Amino acid sequence: MGYLRELLVTLGVNDGNMEEGSLRCDANVSVRPRGAATLGTKAEIKNLNSFRFLEDAIAYETERQVDVIAAGGRVVQETRLWDTAAGATVSMRSKEEAHDYRYFPEPDLPPLVVDDARVRSITAAMPELPAARRQRLAAEHGLSPRDILQLMGARGDYFDAMVTTFKAPAKPAANLVMGLLSSKMNELKTDDVAGVSRRVPPEQSARLLSLVDAGTISHSISKDVWEKIFQTGRTADEIIAAEGLTQVDDESQIVAIIDDVMANNADAVAKYRGGNAGTFGYLVGQVMKAAAGKANPKRVNELLKRALGS
Repeated sequence: MGYLRELLVTLGVNDGNMEEGSLRCDANVSVRPRGAATLGTKAEIKNLNSFRFLEDAIAYETERQVDVIAAGGRVVQETRLWDTAAGATVSMRSKEEAHDYRYFPEPDLPPLVVDDARVRSITAAMPELPAARRQRLAAEHGLSPRDILQLMGARGDYFDAMVTTFKAPAKPAANLVMGLLSSKMNELKTDDVAGVSRRVPPEQSARLLSLVDAGTISHSISKDVWEKIFQTGRTADEIIAAEGLTQVDDESQIVAIIDDVMANNADAVAKYRGGNAGTFGYLVGQVMKAAAGKANPKRVNELLKRALGS
């Protein structure tokens, strides 16, 4: 059911909004004693409008039927509804015989004949289907199943634009989409990737990653810049230049900051030199704080270790 919804949304034939009635599903539930060869009488649960309700309804109905049989009763073939308030299925109408389901051809529907040419035309115009995208993301980029799950649909389109068109490295691009992009969508309470993309195009996200990779800005500052792109519409380069956010990489500047931090945190320095390695992270944090997050973290680690004599 989940894949069917994903497929329909990808093909643009349904928005997949189950809560608003764009897609509903029914569930047929029947049970059998352990070791029995055939299933018992089924009950049909109609018009479920969310995957959570589907799961809850099946679990409840399974237990209900087991209890009926265990008590010596008989499960009745019927249609039931899911009562969300009661957390239970309730009887809607009985369907004891096959004719109750009205199995007969619909006379007003003529046969639909689709020739090979039309099939080829439709196939050529179809977007990449979800299963194919999963396989490609794993094969081309080595992404984990967990990452791939979050890069389906429009999020995946954003990722592909970053990686294919603007040459961003795959894993950092995936992290940005799953982190900054998804967080912004959650903040706005929207599933509209396009709305966020118009404010921060894939090109700008890819540019941010290249600036981090080049050491121009730190990873933490890149998050602030991404937010400012969203809020102002300016480019990453414009924001960095206007606000002086370029990462400090000069050894003399970093050493001067380290000297001040060590002088102001003599106890932490003494603990580190006494064997408490855990205080190193604290000192790194103090240096980065003193540098307003602009110092190159790699250089900070190298120079701080040297200053501490380790």
